[in-house]
Amino acid sequence: MFEGCTIKYNSYQGTDENDSPKNYNVSIQVTYPNGNLLSVPINEHNTDYQNILQWVADGNTIEE
Repeated sequence: MFEGCTIKYNSYQGTDENDSPKNYNVSIQVTYPNGNLLSVPINEHNTDYQNILQWVADGNTIEE
């Protein structure tokens, strides 16, 4: 399903409870070999997110 794709986190920089800078992952961007993009929210109920979690469980890594 994700063969040849680039998969990385989309994040924003905010602050933590101590007002220190912190990056928060908010979604995952999948770039397909043909250039199409898919933005997947980090949500356990989202089937695309579930597929990405399985892809990671199979030994792959999401880029930062």
